[in-house]
Amino acid sequence: MQGTTVDTTLLAKFDSEVWARVPHLEGGSVANPTPLVDVTDVLLECARSEYGLDLDRDGTRVFAKLDSKIEGGSVKVRPAVAIVRDAISSGKLAEGQTVFEATSGNFGLALGAIGKLGLDVVALVSRRLQQGVVDRLQKDGVRLINLDIDICPAPGLKGDADLLVAAGVAASVRQQLGQLGFDTKPFDSVRGEAESLLARQDAIGLAKLLAQAYGGFCTEQYDNELNVEVHRTVTGPELDQQLGRSGASLGETDFVCAFGTGGTALGLSRYVASKHGRKGVRVVFPLSGQDVAGIRTKEKAAGLKFFEPASYLGAHEVDFEEASRLFEFLNGKGYDVGESGALALYACMELINYGVGKKFAVIVADGASKYLSEVGAVARRGKRDQVRLDEAAASIGEYGAVVWAHNMFVPKAEGVRAIASSLGCAESEVMVADVRDVQAVLNGAEPSEGFERLVPRDGRPMLVVCMAGNTSLMLAKVLERRGVAAESLVGGISGLPASKGRQPFELVEIARR
Repeated sequence: MQGTTVDTTLLAKFDSEVWARVPHLEGGSVANPTPLVDVTDVLLECARSEYGLDLDRDGTRVFAKLDSKIEGGSVKVRPAVAIVRDAISSGKLAEGQTVFEATSGNFGLALGAIGKLGLDVVALVSRRLQQGVVDRLQKDGVRLINLDIDICPAPGLKGDADLLVAAGVAASVRQQLGQLGFDTKPFDSVRGEAESLLARQDAIGLAKLLAQAYGGFCTEQYDNELNVEVHRTVTGPELDQQLGRSGASLGETDFVCAFGTGGTALGLSRYVASKHGRKGVRVVFPLSGQDVAGIRTKEKAAGLKFFEPASYLGAHEVDFEEASRLFEFLNGKGYDVGESGALALYACMELINYGVGKKFAVIVADGASKYLSEVGAVARRGKRDQVRLDEAAASIGEYGAVVWAHNMFVPKAEGVRAIASSLGCAESEVMVADVRDVQAVLNGAEPSEGFERLVPRDGRPMLVVCMAGNTSLMLAKVLERRGVAAESLVGGISGLPASKGRQPFELVEIARR
């Protein structure tokens, strides 16, 4: 059970080593603010050179709020620090307890920095997580539980097929808990509830359940009001404080941010409404189906606790493929801008071009290093981590092997037939990796000789297929780092034409290990 006595030693250590180093209120102003930089000129230069747009310079001002420079590396440090400090000061969290959270990256990194104080941190993550993020989490001592479901909340799945998949994921979670040194008996006592949550793809609920089962603490970033309050009480005044020095304010400058949990947008909306009596926040989403680290598409934002469309000045969907050119341009100029910041800055460019506004402040939620490492790896080898079905089928002869690779499921005969017919190869050419070998490779261990025999010896790449494309994508990245050329089939077996109208359990079964 969570304690009720305040760990005063931990609180004092937290205040001196964490709280004092991040933005916080002190004497009526914000101490330790992150930089606010005028990026008007470089943005207009990018518009001209990359997009052929000659935007009007007169009256245009764009500021970048570089939360990439905060201690811990992202805007998520703000709510993480506020939530953990509140938990310590209220007796909900003490040294020796485990903090659980489902994260797509930055919040986990923020907790990793906090974990250095003696708190054990376990992050539930997706196998689609960028390898740069995984490396940093592990370097900071964060222990990971990989899930083959979407970490970002979305409408849950229903039906017997999903219960079968959930049972397999739950088996994997149990195994990983054991590998991390946890007694599996507490998990066994709530396994039925865990499978129900996994069937709905509710990773957030699973994090809460694990915290309860193991007497830990869940930060609940998607539901904790401090995620909003820290931006209303600190980030808002901080922005106004800095804009004022540049002759501007949030009374006349629109704040633009990509939508993650919604805490930043809602907190700033409440601040601007209270202080300046207006709606002043524009939220940005990537187009449906686009994958931007930690950012929701508009349909995935619907239903979240902190998604309040009526509070915003505008909600804009932006093509990240176009924004990625700005991402590369700005980082080439020495600006430390991550994917979500590039998306928001590109939205500003579009708004200026369409005459919607001229004065903007943009949250740069994190830096570029964890994204650029993978971009660079792809560029060096001249290939992608993922390949669409039409591309794979058109060049099937260029692959040295087609391999089913999953850490829980194996294809039935019908599944192998669906893969072969969709790719245009013989069924005998579709090989199946042992689930134990897949788990070993993903965890950085050595696989058996059986797996090594699946690796092409002629230098041609391996085409990796799994249930929905998540496990195969992570495996392809790990294999690449080992010097094995590999590409993941987008959508996995679930996205094949031959699978249309069929439930996943008709094509795969849980492997016996």
